[in-house]
Amino acid sequence: MVTLHIRNIPDNLYQHLQQLAQSRNRSLNAQVLMILTRALEEEERQMEQAKALTSIRRRRFAPPANSPSSLDLLREDRQR
Repeated sequence: MVTLHIRNIPDNLYQHLQQLAQSRNRSLNAQVLMILTRALEEEERQMEQAKALTSIRRRRFAPPANSPSSLDLLREDRQR
């Protein structure tokens, strides 16, 4: 396993992490790993959603450049 060192953590953030770990009966290391894991899972979920939305937007119908509008087609049909 790899070791990750983080520098310049604000004191209040460190204390908050310690309190959170203690309230969940985890070590500080385990709590930070849990938070990082959840954050990465959320990031991946958001990326998947963005891909799905992009795919949906690409599949939306776009009429050809010189095609008549639907309003014009309806008016023409009513005049028959």
